[in-house]
Amino acid sequence: MAFIDPFLEPGALVRHPDRPDWGVGQVQSCVGKRVTVDFEHAGKQALDASAVRLDIVDHEDGESGS
Repeated sequence: MAFIDPFLEPGALVRHPDRPDWGVGQVQSCVGKRVTVDFEHAGKQALDASAVRLDIVDHEDGESGS
């Protein structure tokens, strides 16, 4: 069984480890293994949390969007 991060909840800031060009994303929803994230440079993406481990971003480390 794959590990799903318990910190993946709506409002959490994340980065996709294989897509740094997407920028910081904010988790919109988590249903089962499906996580919807709104990324700065890629928009909303529906991801399988059992297939990719998103990196949690501290609020202090998040990009400002400028």
